[in-house]
Amino acid sequence: MIAHIQGRLVEKTPTDVVIDCNGVGYQLHISLHTFSLIPDSDTIKLFTYLQIKEDAHTLFGFVEKSEREIFKLLLSVSGIGASIARTMLSSMEPKQILQALANGDVHTIQSIKGIGAKTAQRAILDLKEKVLKVYDLDEVSMSLNNTNKDEALSALEVLGFNKKLAERVVEKIVKENPDATIETIIKQALKNL
Repeated sequence: MIAHIQGRLVEKTPTDVVIDCNGVGYQLHISLHTFSLIPDSDTIKLFTYLQIKEDAHTLFGFVEKSEREIFKLLLSVSGIGASIARTMLSSMEPKQILQALANGDVHTIQSIKGIGAKTAQRAILDLKEKVLKVYDLDEVSMSLNNTNKDEALSALEVLGFNKKLAERVVEKIVKENPDATIETIIKQALKNL
């Protein structure tokens, strides 16, 4: 019903903002991810999701449209309400959530406060196919701290190799040998590509 709100930023806390839009102050609940992206300017625009319940109409705000779409996806899972979905988006980057869902990484999803094993498994079961199809992801795990892997991947891309194919091969090499140097990863990848 309300796609976005643009106006003067009146209040800003890590959990919500108030935007003055032509004399009406709208309170929007936000995630920490959105909080970190809100610019320090007077006028802001947030994409919104309006949740209507018997006892309340609640607006949620997002700097990025993609974060709003992930929020909606999470709400479609039985056992995940708006507050847990917001906690998920506050605990992890949206890309990390998508990657965990795509990889079936129950442990990562379960590490979020308020999510137990059953809910994590249900989220993966319900959303894995959607995430893989809609966001065009592959089932490639995302190890965040391996700069050698990233360097090797970018080198292979520069050499003209398909990114997804290269990711699969490099991922396999790094799994077998986590301490591999950039040169080793590239040499082994070139043999397998």
